Amino acid sequence: MSNVYSLEGKLILVTGAGTGIGKGIALEAARQGADVVLSYAHSGQGAQEAVEEIKGMGRRALAISADLGVVSECIRLVDEAAAFLGGLDGLVNNAGVTLTAEFLKVTEDQFNRIYNLNIRGEFFCAQQAVRHMIPRGEFLRQQQPDKPWAGGSIVNVSSVHGFIGFPGYSVYAGTKGAINAFTRELAVELCPVHIRANVLAPGSIEVESYFKTIAGYSREMGDSAVPWGRIGLPRDCGQVACFMLSDASEFMTGHVLYFDGGLTAKMALPIPPDYSGER
Repeated sequence: MSNVYSLEGKLILVTGAGTGIGKGIALEAARQGADVVLSYAHSGQGAQEAVEEIKGMGRRALAISADLGVVSECIRLVDEAAAFLGGLDGLVNNAGVTLTAEFLKVTEDQFNRIYNLNIRGEFFCAQQAVRHMIPRGEFLRQQQPDKPWAGGSIVNVSSVHGFIGFPGYSVYAGTKGAINAFTRELAVELCPVHIRANVLAPGSIEVESYFKTIAGYSREMGDSAVPWGRIGLPRDCGQVACFMLSDASEFMTGHVLYFDGGLTAKMALPIPPDYSGER
């Protein structure tokens, strides 16, 4: 019996993969057997380092620069990725940008920049990816008639900010909520062609920018903020994303998976120091 958790032979595109969560997902997909295309906007060195590491695993890999806030760039990226890979089985829509600003100080340019990349970019990357996934699924069903559910998998990366509120995230959170709603709709529309669409919504995941943008940040600080007792890492996201890309999750579509060490489950109220567990 084949290993349904394996990505052996899968053809995967990961956007925003030059650093952080995207890079972690791309590397883990390769470890699980996939050939991978990584897109990047400003992290070319990181993307190329990941490509070399993936090639060292015996997998094919390519890094492509693209500004996914521009629709034509979304289309070009997906087409070039599919051409290099020879088709497309999976798309991880991870590229995005964060903005922290008071609601009354958000400018039109800031709003447009965040929405154009975070939701419009995901939308049009997914749209073009589906155009490649449909013929790929048909080919696989012909080659492997014992797998009638062969098709693609789209993993849209959102955030816990699409579910819970936090000061300064009015624009960013809006894009993440839009991703959640869009993905549920996409899942319903794509069921007839056996292409799944789900959301991976991480909580606190330690990425390089934490050490640059959070004053005095340390691993201990990150660990203390998460109910589970440790902060998440990009490879953690890679492992769950690979499950969502694999045949093991074939019956899962239209879901938002909060991956957060208990962050969204915990009330914001502080726990009293004398809490005994009984009331």
